[in-house]
Amino acid sequence: MSRFIFFVLLIVIKFYLYISLYRLTNIKFIRCIAIVFCVASFLSVIFGFYYISLGFGGGLSSMTFIQNFSIALMLSFFICEMLIVSFYLLQDLMTIIFIGFQYFFVKKEKTVKPKRRQFLKKIALLIGGGAFSSFLYGITWGKYNYKVVNQELCFDDLPDSFDGFRIAQISDIHAGSFDNATAVRRGFDILQKQNADLILFTGDLVNTFASEIEPYIGDLKKLTAPYGKFSILGNHDYSMYRRLFEDEEHAKKNSNQIKAHHKSMNFQLLLNKNVKLKKNGEYIRLIGVENWGRSHHFAKAGDLDLAIQGCEDKEFSILMSHDPTHWEDKVLDSEKHIHLTLSGHTHGLQMGISLPEFKWSPIKYFYKYWAGLYNVKGKYLYVNRGFGFLAFAGRVGMFPEITIIELKKNKVI
Repeated sequence: MSRFIFFVLLIVIKFYLYISLYRLTNIKFIRCIAIVFCVASFLSVIFGFYYISLGFGGGLSSMTFIQNFSIALMLSFFICEMLIVSFYLLQDLMTIIFIGFQYFFVKKEKTVKPKRRQFLKKIALLIGGGAFSSFLYGITWGKYNYKVVNQELCFDDLPDSFDGFRIAQISDIHAGSFDNATAVRRGFDILQKQNADLILFTGDLVNTFASEIEPYIGDLKKLTAPYGKFSILGNHDYSMYRRLFEDEEHAKKNSNQIKAHHKSMNFQLLLNKNVKLKKNGEYIRLIGVENWGRSHHFAKAGDLDLAIQGCEDKEFSILMSHDPTHWEDKVLDSEKHIHLTLSGHTHGLQMGISLPEFKWSPIKYFYKYWAGLYNVKGKYLYVNRGFGFLAFAGRVGMFPEITIIELKKNKVI
């Protein structure tokens, strides 16, 4: 029923928009372009809904390019059309109010300024067209446009031996969404070329099924770092979509297979555990918790108290926790001072603006900590924007990320 309502809403919006566009000008060439876009938009709905019924019903596993592109193109049209329509509706509403005011209070016949109205609608069309161009890039090349983000963090109590220690973080691989193995392997190559001391993966290896990651196990196994590779689970790694499994036993088997794949990739999976990373007789503590999310939809298997058992109060600690709400709700108030927490989960919504001095995405209205670096009470959180993508097969201004964090020792003067 919800899909039918969404389908009807799409059709109504498209008719309103493209009829308005057709009437906006008398130039035949521009009218032809409007017709072409109208046809393409309607076709995107037909193919998009068809592949949603196939892909989403199967847990978004082993998606093909045409499946991903069709769904993403439909969503791209919808978002950009809604942007233009919002301007058009606002302008039409203002016109109705103006006409009504003139009719009831001023009694003047000449009440509107059509040139002004057309100018505003053309501006809206320009903005929407620019946005659509960004979306087209995002659903073709942008989703594999891996960006290396370098972040230097300074601490007073960092052991001297770890001054300059470099950590590579990736998160949210979502292997079932990939439709270009060559591009994915290029991303792994970029990660390896960073020559980090430590490689960390902060959860969501798959969308649903353990089999999704199998084509890439060899590539992830080849990744090397002097101090090892460690990982945790994300909410998608718990076979959370139970309706996709025959019974509870098959769901549990799938979850166990996901854990086994971490071992096959030579990643040490930390399930509410911690390890010491030793260098020149000194060490830092690496802690990993299972997924804990504020939402009732997500597993709350993470147990910070269990994970920090055996840790000393003053030692330098790094925590891997998939969902940043765990840092906000649990880590900040913990008696244990955890210097740095590494998370993912949000993907930065896979769309937004990400500049060195400014970032914005609609996801900020759902997650307080959603991308990049945060510092509260002297505790740092870094939220990785994700390596893969989910549902919307694209990256618009919020490109896939490989994070390199360099730990530095504050010098005492």
